[in-house]
Amino acid sequence: MAYVLGIDIGTYESKGVLVDRSGKIIVTKSVPHKMEVPNPGWAEHDAEGVWWNDFKVISNYVVNEVKKMGILPKDILAVGVSSIGPAVVPIDKDGNPLRKAILYGVDTRSHEEINLLNAEMGEETIFEISGQYLSAQSQGPKILWIKRNEAEVYEKTYKFLSGSGYIVYKLTSEIIIDRYTAASYSPLMNIHKLSWDQEAVSKITEIEKLPDLVWSNEIIGEVNEKAALETGLLQGTKVIAGTVDALSESISIGSINQGDLMLMYGSSTFFINVTDSFKKTKKFWPNIHGVEGLYTVTGGTATAGSLTRWYVDELMLQFKDKEELKNVEVSDMYTYITEQAEKSPVGSNGLITLPYFSGERTPINHGNAKGMMFGLTLRHTSADIYRSLIEGIAFSIRHNIDEMKKLNTSINRILVVGGGVKSKLWLQSVSDICQIKQIVPKTIVGASYGNAFLCAMALGWYSKLEDIDQWVEIAYEVEPKQENYEMLERNYEKYRKLYENTKLLMD
Repeated sequence: MAYVLGIDIGTYESKGVLVDRSGKIIVTKSVPHKMEVPNPGWAEHDAEGVWWNDFKVISNYVVNEVKKMGILPKDILAVGVSSIGPAVVPIDKDGNPLRKAILYGVDTRSHEEINLLNAEMGEETIFEISGQYLSAQSQGPKILWIKRNEAEVYEKTYKFLSGSGYIVYKLTSEIIIDRYTAASYSPLMNIHKLSWDQEAVSKITEIEKLPDLVWSNEIIGEVNEKAALETGLLQGTKVIAGTVDALSESISIGSINQGDLMLMYGSSTFFINVTDSFKKTKKFWPNIHGVEGLYTVTGGTATAGSLTRWYVDELMLQFKDKEELKNVEVSDMYTYITEQAEKSPVGSNGLITLPYFSGERTPINHGNAKGMMFGLTLRHTSADIYRSLIEGIAFSIRHNIDEMKKLNTSINRILVVGGGVKSKLWLQSVSDICQIKQIVPKTIVGASYGNAFLCAMALGWYSKLEDIDQWVEIAYEVEPKQENYEMLERNYEKYRKLYENTKLLMD
């Protein structure tokens, strides 16, 4: 038998799956970790202590577990990894990280650099080169931030790597970045030539500090001797380039056809709409796909699961001694508060939340946006507040879908994935507020499963992305409830007005 290993490094958790040729999952392993917020608007990970450590823990666990089943390391033919993205970590000539990795759009530190680049290059020139307008999601300005604020780090930098690129480097010593990830390093990559743009690069860094560009399913190299000793994998195991977690998530659930919209419920939400042509938009991040010939319109909110996590960590645990919570384990807090929130009426008794607790990404792209709970009264309960958070996240998803439809893109079906799929309240709230049907695949382990399929393609087991349909089975669908429409529509209108009437104050 032959197997492939997919591993994903997420914002708060890493996950791995070993999969056979038919798509059957043999073993899984998850490892939790933390996101560091050293300053307001910053978001960082320790590349060695989190990314590489998680990879080692997962790979060793998988190898040891499957040995009990008679599966040997030589039977694992390839490994693919995805990571939160885009992210950037500078390394020196010996491969040592020179600082903590700067994360994707939840890190909003680079607004000054965005303004500088827009003034020097021109917003339209930047778009013509990279296909994207600059935002907190762009990594080019964050590299410039390092250059302007951490000169010593910048001078020592040999290469700037992405999350998946760092793991590939640790495994193979090869220095690469996949083109899908590189497109979010705007304005550095020319979206038309699919290569680094010399002029744009000169405004930010030296081209020698950037990795080689490849496709996500390319075999980059093999696990080297040192990595084999650390990971339990066999030296010589094939390693593919990998990509950003969201793209692997979309592949994992079969969202790969024109008109498919992948909605990922995680610490934030992320959207990938597959299109047949490149779309010009300032509100989203138009992109290529992980393989040649397809395009995407991508977007994402700044919070989702991170908001519910904040609520439990900051507003629930301090009440652990209350009588009704004494027998509730910390790990069961989410289940407990969700059950309570389900008793709150649709519309949260008029309480409306702007979920901009870490700024906001698409479609408003406002790094200084602030969270808000509007309409609080003494009659509101903790259950109302939690339900309002869920509905606020759903409103942000609705806002994205409304704006995406204006781009003349087709949305034929919506497939969902991520940890939030486990919450029926969350799913139903989104369907009710967006008036959409959501399709839930049977296998929702996420990006690691998509990475396994990219490995299968690289090995020649499958010839095209559409073959993922042989792996994907639909579990159920979530239909919108018409009886909730009017109430939620009124609240959504207020939600939109709340931001418009307060956005200047937020700055």
